[in-house]
Amino acid sequence: MRRLTISILTATYAMILAMAGFAADAVKWDIKLVGDGTDSPKVVATATIAPGYHLYSIDNPAGGSNPLVFYFDTKGCEAVGAPVADKAYTSEFDDIFEVDQHFYADKVTFTQKLKPTASTYTVDVEIKGQACNETGCTQVYGAKNLSGKAPVAAKETAQAEIAPEPELPAAVQAAEIAEEVDSLHRADGPLTPGALTQGDVGKAGWWTNVEAELRAFDENPQEAGSSLLYIFIAGFLGGLIALVTPCVWPMIPMTVSFFLKKNKTSRRKAIGAAATYGASIIVIYVVLGLAVTIIFGASALNNLATNAIFNIIFFLLLVVFAISFMGGFELTLPSSWTNKMDSKVDSTTGMLSIFFMAFTLVLVSFSCTGPIIGTLLVEAASTSNFVSPAVGMLGFAIALALPFTLFAMFPTMLNSMPKSGGWMNTVKVVLGFLELALALKFLSVADLTYGWRILDREVFISLWIVIFALLGIYLLGKITFPHDDKVEKTGVTRFMLACISLAFAVYMLPGLWGAPLKAISAFAPPTYTQDFSLYEGDVHAVVDDYEEGMELGRKLGKPVMLDFSGYGCVNCRKMEAAVWTDPEIKATIDEDYVLVTLMVDEKKSLPEPIKVTESDGTRRTLRTYGDKWSYLQRSKFGANAQPFHVLVDNDGKPLAPAFVYNEDIPGYKNFLRRGLDNYSKRK
Repeated sequence: MRRLTISILTATYAMILAMAGFAADAVKWDIKLVGDGTDSPKVVATATIAPGYHLYSIDNPAGGSNPLVFYFDTKGCEAVGAPVADKAYTSEFDDIFEVDQHFYADKVTFTQKLKPTASTYTVDVEIKGQACNETGCTQVYGAKNLSGKAPVAAKETAQAEIAPEPELPAAVQAAEIAEEVDSLHRADGPLTPGALTQGDVGKAGWWTNVEAELRAFDENPQEAGSSLLYIFIAGFLGGLIALVTPCVWPMIPMTVSFFLKKNKTSRRKAIGAAATYGASIIVIYVVLGLAVTIIFGASALNNLATNAIFNIIFFLLLVVFAISFMGGFELTLPSSWTNKMDSKVDSTTGMLSIFFMAFTLVLVSFSCTGPIIGTLLVEAASTSNFVSPAVGMLGFAIALALPFTLFAMFPTMLNSMPKSGGWMNTVKVVLGFLELALALKFLSVADLTYGWRILDREVFISLWIVIFALLGIYLLGKITFPHDDKVEKTGVTRFMLACISLAFAVYMLPGLWGAPLKAISAFAPPTYTQDFSLYEGDVHAVVDDYEEGMELGRKLGKPVMLDFSGYGCVNCRKMEAAVWTDPEIKATIDEDYVLVTLMVDEKKSLPEPIKVTESDGTRRTLRTYGDKWSYLQRSKFGANAQPFHVLVDNDGKPLAPAFVYNEDIPGYKNFLRRGLDNYSKRK
């Protein structure tokens, strides 16, 4: 039986976390302007590449890793040619991609020549690429806003010197985004910043910040606590599941043995040591959650949740775990790791030895808890809340630590525990089936985000029906795997679980014809991806563009409902299936509002990139519609999590407090009625 070491999986997880956005350690950029005040200034970008990493070149062949891309947004000057590296790249054949990869190591400098066309000029530089080492890859990013002056001679010979544009107020600057796409279909042409008049105030107001107005409405604000509670409960349930996995169960007698040796004195000291043990487990997991957020940031984790490469890797990783749980191969921890931890436990005393014992539990159980933790961190990332990963890990750690703490306090409790045996392997195989089902969720996110349409709703549901039907058949003993004991008789517990699994498969059958299937709405693709549907109870957006929706609301004399959503947003699918399908809510949205759904992870490119200035003064470029809608949500409403529903009038002013994730149907009805009442009053 082939054995895979846990070190391979640890490396894979490191690669997944490295996908979380713009890594701080793989590549560091130093971007500066050289030759300011001369006829031939240059942008010089030096990449310092961490040991072991490769930064892929500008012309890396198609089919390989992501090539390096430079963006130069210039004003008062022109970019001459393309960036040139100061050394040749290394070319090496890659067995995985089956192409020659071109990359740099250690340090490389790129030079971009400029030609001034005015007395002063600016260059906004953005660099995106990919760097990899033996354990994984990470996206790298660099940016800098540069400015310079041309020599006196250039001032005199310039044919038409371009005067710098006046700095616009933040609200007007934000309003320019609305003019970039289609000029709002105005008959008299696009609205220009220099031609803003009183009649244009409504359109400018579409992008004006309204956080104060939202707070004024919000007598009982829906705090992020609801989503944090959800993450905590999800983590706690994950910890309970982890308790019955084959990697965690053997640690129970080890824990009891350890504390029987340590605590031969007073009962009080025994309880104190056990409490320290449980607290150590919790601290280790919570620190892990905080470290992930601090290193990568909440927004980067949110980008991670819809990154196609990450989701595909996580899909493949869960499939690997599923095959392992079903007996295809065994995941084991390198003996050197456990030996080192055991030696630490034996060689230390007091509180430190207890901490090492807790760390041993975390380490030994990783091969089973890893998929649960990884899934939990991705779920936490979708909330865009900085503390969500730590809260999720807190729930997970409490559920995992509580039984071990009790066993440490009362070692005799072990006698009442069932002994490991054939039932443990059955649990392992059942988890394998669940891993397969969950893996499809990650593949679906990548499919939705990039519009591949390879896993539409009916395909996804068909696969889930097959998986859960086979799980039921397995529990009845009709299917066996390599490590299974022969099932002579089907026990009552197995029979009941088989009935639940088979009934769940039957429950999903109507979904093939469009039934909403609220129980799996958080996992299945949205109904609009279904090719054939007999169901007419869904709510669909009228348009998916903010400016078009606002213009349509003005023409129809209706308020606008903005639905900030995402392809990878689990809670968005839950809201759509659990709340919007209520007949009264559906009728109100369809008849009284103009519904505009804005996907913040939409990857479709804008017709032209748009320059914006964030609240901290940083200039950035919006290149996709997802970038644009995410910026709208941040700049206008001061929010970043999805789902986020807000009702606005035809001037972009809020009509009610925003509604975040909450499956409260009466509360949602009040939310819609309040918006209509305030809209009528303003008219």
